[in-house]
Amino acid sequence: MFTGIVEELGTVTAVEDQGDAIRLTVKAETVLSDAQLGDSIAVNGCCLTVVSHDGVEWTADVMQETLDKTSLQGARPGDRVNLERAVTAEKRLGGHIVQGHVDGVGRVVRRTPSEHWEVVEIEMPAELGRYLVDKGSITVDGVSLTVVEALDTTFTVSLIPETLARTTLGSRRPGDRVNLEVDIIAKHVEKLLGAYQQHPSKEQS
Repeated sequence: MFTGIVEELGTVTAVEDQGDAIRLTVKAETVLSDAQLGDSIAVNGCCLTVVSHDGVEWTADVMQETLDKTSLQGARPGDRVNLERAVTAEKRLGGHIVQGHVDGVGRVVRRTPSEHWEVVEIEMPAELGRYLVDKGSITVDGVSLTVVEALDTTFTVSLIPETLARTTLGSRRPGDRVNLEVDIIAKHVEKLLGAYQQHPSKEQS
């Protein structure tokens, strides 16, 4: 589990094609300070497992399923990526509950800068729209953000200078693909309500 608070920007140093998978190598510092083999690190919001590291670079195997459903398809050496270690029990939950399981890939539609922040509009798969509400939570490329306006197929977020400077969202341009993860609580509520509607209790039938 993650919080959507990016710890550092890493750099992809190698992408090894393995047919139905890739082996991704990322240069990092902070997330490797206590990394062990088998640990989870989110890369642009995708939960990956550390299979090797030397204190400077770490490697993960990315399966075809992940490539098909995330923006890691097409990753190239030199790409900057958002990195976050899995949350520990004593850590403050600065963002929201993030699983690192991408629900869909969106596209940046437009950026509207202002003096102190920037509003970014993102197109999303239509099936994700029902999980978004104004002032609710959304994860974009692993960054926990608050939805400003939720529409049917797009939504907007407001990025503060800290987010622009410390994450890849500062350099995303219209047309760029971004990983989206909706609020897991919304998905659980939807499933529970669906089950309740199909099988109401006898006391209320």
